Amino acid sequence: MKEMKWLIFLLLIVLTACRETYEHKTVICIPVYGQSLALGEDAQRITDFDSLANYAGGRIVTENMDHRFGYFDLNTTKQFAKKMVRYQKRSFELSVYSMAEWLADHTGEDTIICIFPGGQDGTIIANLGKGSAPYLKFIRDIETAYKSAQSKGWDFVVPAICWMQGETDVTSYPGTNYRQLLLQFTKDIENDVKLITGQKQNIEFICYQANPVTRAKNFNPLAYICPETEVPQTQLELVRDHPQFHASGPTYPYNFVNEIIHIDGLSQKKHGLLAAQAAMDILKHQKKSRGLLPIRAKYYDMEVVIDFSIPCPPLTLDTIRVTNPGNYGFNVITPDNRDITRKVFIQNDLVHILCNEFPKGCRVRYAVNGDKMKVVTSMVLVGICETRKVILSR
Repeated sequence: MKEMKWLIFLLLIVLTACRETYEHKTVICIPVYGQSLALGEDAQRITDFDSLANYAGGRIVTENMDHRFGYFDLNTTKQFAKKMVRYQKRSFELSVYSMAEWLADHTGEDTIICIFPGGQDGTIIANLGKGSAPYLKFIRDIETAYKSAQSKGWDFVVPAICWMQGETDVTSYPGTNYRQLLLQFTKDIENDVKLITGQKQNIEFICYQANPVTRAKNFNPLAYICPETEVPQTQLELVRDHPQFHASGPTYPYNFVNEIIHIDGLSQKKHGLLAAQAAMDILKHQKKSRGLLPIRAKYYDMEVVIDFSIPCPPLTLDTIRVTNPGNYGFNVITPDNRDITRKVFIQNDLVHILCNEFPKGCRVRYAVNGDKMKVVTSMVLVGICETRKVILSR
């Protein structure tokens, strides 16, 4: 009996000695969720996965706390099979790759950046909410990340989620209330994540802006009632007015694959850098100040004046990289579907629009233009989210 006790004691010593120990780390998990742009569809990959795995001492990881990037599939069995055979033909460039690199450069060695995509391409927001297959997969991946971190003794938190969805809602006219559904999603995902992680910290949302209005079959830039603007307008208003929404940026400044909807690999990287800066503001608990956003539009006689929040003044018009689409992309639309814009200029960081008649009751729009069934590329106001559907007041 005495010999048995000594044997057990020695076995415990051996097992303890063989057990892998980890330095204490804090895992910052910021995944991206949405439809095709969230999944990088058609964006030729620029990021080298070996380099990403070694970046910043290996501090960028997947939901499994490893470096096996690029195997996403909504079907978990297929995703597992892809990993087993290292199938990466559909491993596209994701905005979270460059976001993670930037965050790793600006955080300490005790911080791990956890990234992964979620969602489903070509899907309206109503089919991405709680209970849907993409939502359940996303929640499982967050739970996997949490448990993987816990197994190493690491702290884990989800401070933010990148939102990249809206193109299909713009072009397919689903007849839903986009704002209501997006706010419900944010409420549901926050509650579900907190149940997993136990965190008290609220989840913030880094929101882009979908801009494929010209891809909608009924698009008419002169229409006073323009349903194609609901999604980007909602995203703009939430970034501007809701405390949990932060701006990454609109998609219209980027290059599109085949001039359709998907942005290319370089554009994904550029967008990821914007998301990273918004994420850092969240991590530092700084007051949000990113995004060039319209604050108010007023008219004085036959002139409209638009005031913006300008994080990096002065406000300028870019007519070098982008051809002027006419009146620098601004329109004042009357209730009988006419554009009464005569001239546009900037003075003292305010946009002035001279009109051909009194603009009372009109709607001011920016970037609601372009060739039908092609992407919108004719935006010239530097750094702006779109000013859409603003009913004028004095």
